Amino acid sequence: MNFTLSEEHLMIRDAARDFAQNELLPGVIERDNNQHFPDALVKKMGELGFLGVMVDPKYGGSGMDAISYVLIMEELSKIDASASVIVSVNNSLVCYGIECYGTEAQKQKYLTKLATGEFIGAFCLSEPEAGSDATSQKTTAIDKGDHYLINGTKNWITSGGRADVYLVVAQSDKEKGSHGINVFLVEKGTEGFHIGPKEDKLGIRGSDTHTLQFNDVKVPKENRIGPNGSGFRFAMKTLSGGRIGIAAQALGIAAGAYELALKYSKERKTFGVEICNHQAIAFKLADMATEIEAARNLVMKAAWEKDQGMNYDFSSAMAKLYASKVAMTQTVEAVQIHGGNGFVKEYHVERLMRDAKITQIYEGTSEIQKIIISRSITRD
Repeated sequence: MNFTLSEEHLMIRDAARDFAQNELLPGVIERDNNQHFPDALVKKMGELGFLGVMVDPKYGGSGMDAISYVLIMEELSKIDASASVIVSVNNSLVCYGIECYGTEAQKQKYLTKLATGEFIGAFCLSEPEAGSDATSQKTTAIDKGDHYLINGTKNWITSGGRADVYLVVAQSDKEKGSHGINVFLVEKGTEGFHIGPKEDKLGIRGSDTHTLQFNDVKVPKENRIGPNGSGFRFAMKTLSGGRIGIAAQALGIAAGAYELALKYSKERKTFGVEICNHQAIAFKLADMATEIEAARNLVMKAAWEKDQGMNYDFSSAMAKLYASKVAMTQTVEAVQIHGGNGFVKEYHVERLMRDAKITQIYEGTSEIQKIIISRSITRD
C-alpha cells in the first residue's frame, strides 16, 4: 500500500485548489442566493480539462486516472458543490457511459464535445415513481423501425436546463423487466422534448435541476447506446462510478467545513483564549479530522480499484455511504463551532451544511448503499 500522492497528482490537486479559491470562491454566496448557474466558470473548467478528466485524449479528454478525478472533486467541493456536481455528472455518468458503451460514431459526435466542455451532459434516470427503484421505468421508448419514440417524465435532473445532450433511460419492453430497458442520446431542442421549471432547492442551489418531459420524442436508432435491453446494466455500472464522484464531493464539503472551522477556532477568542484551546472545541476538531481522513481513505480506495480495473461496486457504495454521513455531521459541527456566526451566510458553513444533505440522497440514497453493501457481505 502506498498512501503518497505522486508529483502529478499533487500538481492536479493544486491546480484544482487554485481554481476553486481564485475562481469559484468569489461570488459563490451570490450564486447560491440567486440559484445562478456558473456558465462562465463551467467553460473555464472545460478549458482546464475538469469536464473530461478520465476521457482518452483522442476524444478530447485529459486522460487522467480516477484518483486525479477524486482530487479535483474534493478541492472544487470545498468551495462550491454546485459547480462540482456538474463536473461529477459530466465525468462519471455521461462521458464514462459513452466512452465505455457507445459506438465510435457516438464518441466522435458527442464525447469529443462533452470532454472539452463544449457540450454539457445530463443523465436522466430518476422519475416520480422510479428513483431508487430504477427497474420501474415508466418512460417508454417504443421501437418504430428506424427510430424510437420516447414518452415520459424525468425529474431531479442535474444540468437539466443547461445540458446539450441527455442520456435517457427508458423501458422498451415491459414484459422483459430490467432486460427491456435501453439508454438513448437525446439532443436538446428535439421536437417534443420540454424542460420544466427549475427546482428551488435546499442546497446546491447553483446547480441547474429540472423536470423533463418527453412527448413523442423521435430518436434515431443510432442514438441507442449498447445492445437492445442493456440499459439497466449500463445505468447500474455507470452509477457505481458516479458514487465515487459523489463520495469525493461529500468528502470535499466535509473538508471545506473543517478547514473553515479550524481557521475560525484559531481566531475567535472566549474567556481570554482562542476557542481551539478549549477542550470542548479541540475534541470536536479532533473527531472531524479523524472522520474526514477515514472518509478520504475510503474514497481513494474506491478510485484506486477503478484505476486497477477491479470491481469497485462494493467500495464505491461504502465510500459514498460513509463520506456523505461525514459531510452531514461535520458541517453541522462546523456551524456549531462558529456559534452564531455559523448561522450567517458570509461565513460559508451554513451553505456547506445545506449542500451536504443531498450527498446522502442522489445517485443512490444511503439506504440503497446499505442494500448494496449488505448483499455483498452476505453473499461472500
